[in-house]
Amino acid sequence: MTDIDAIIIGAGVIGLATARELAMRGHSVVILESEKEFGSVTSSRNSEVIHAGLYYPPGSLKARLCVEGKERLYAFCQSHGVAHRRCGKLIVATSHEETAMLATLREKGKANGCNDLELIDERQAVLLEPALTCVAALTSPSTGIIDSHGYMLALFGDAQDHGAAMAVNAPFERAEVAGDGFRIHVGGAEPTSLTCRLLINSAGLVAPMVARKIEGLPEDGIPQARFAKGSYFSLAGKSPFSRLIYPAPHTHGLGVHLTLDLAGQARFGPDVEWVDAIDYAVDPQRMEGFDDAIRRYWPRLPDHALIPAYSGIRPKISGPDEPAMDFRIDGPETHGVNGLVNLFGIESPGLTASLAIANEVAARLEA
Repeated sequence: MTDIDAIIIGAGVIGLATARELAMRGHSVVILESEKEFGSVTSSRNSEVIHAGLYYPPGSLKARLCVEGKERLYAFCQSHGVAHRRCGKLIVATSHEETAMLATLREKGKANGCNDLELIDERQAVLLEPALTCVAALTSPSTGIIDSHGYMLALFGDAQDHGAAMAVNAPFERAEVAGDGFRIHVGGAEPTSLTCRLLINSAGLVAPMVARKIEGLPEDGIPQARFAKGSYFSLAGKSPFSRLIYPAPHTHGLGVHLTLDLAGQARFGPDVEWVDAIDYAVDPQRMEGFDDAIRRYWPRLPDHALIPAYSGIRPKISGPDEPAMDFRIDGPETHGVNGLVNLFGIESPGLTASLAIANEVAARLEA
């Protein structure tokens, strides 16, 4: 016998969605969170965008789980009263060379199941967004925005309603295989240990470090954590755009794009800055790079209109000179440890895909 069916390490959006899924399937669940509240790291430091699923290689976990997760997420928001808006997005080409990139992106999106994408010319784009400058654009009507904190509250509420519990200020220290499950050692003000049958490593930025503290897990299957910092700047004044505006995508990010919050306030970001340590300070000097990037699609950006806002760090498992990696959902079929799932590299579109990821984790554990 174990103390609990499932322990989840990390109470970000993925950990909360997984706790909800397992609790609704009848498992007893405890979430361990090292911070003083849930969702205070990566899950609260992003663009709050509901992605359509057009950027990712066909057949990848990112593609499948984003498209599936998007539909689940919109339905969840409707049924739980989570604030959101299906505002749509334009991905813009600011040179004729980039127009071919949009056509390729559209075909990739169609292969992933995004069947509402449309290539439009400059005149059509400006009719939709008069402040925009571009030579062509790709429309993504199913892209939206969400109140991520409200979403996490609703996830946790469902999980609690089905018996799940959470311990905050409870850092995971190590785990040992014990009988038909695991013994988990927890630090903090009152160190303790618990036994469980199922263990889910949803620790985000530090998931590889957590995995190295699980006894019996093969070291050669654990990726190196790489940190790609992204800073955001807010727009002083009213936004002239009603949709999200994205440039043609870059290798390790989607470019300095314009997003909106639910109050209509515009913000720009994130950029990409590879760092060795977790640090959320926003360097005002990065504003110059933002200014140049934004003026490619909005030349009338007023001078001195950008204000340092916040930053986030993408939990990557590939470096700056390597191709972007797919999500890794490593279950027993991957590493040979029964009852264990490690989640590595769950960056964007992790928020969009969260409910689908949770379903995938449960399926790997029940296989």
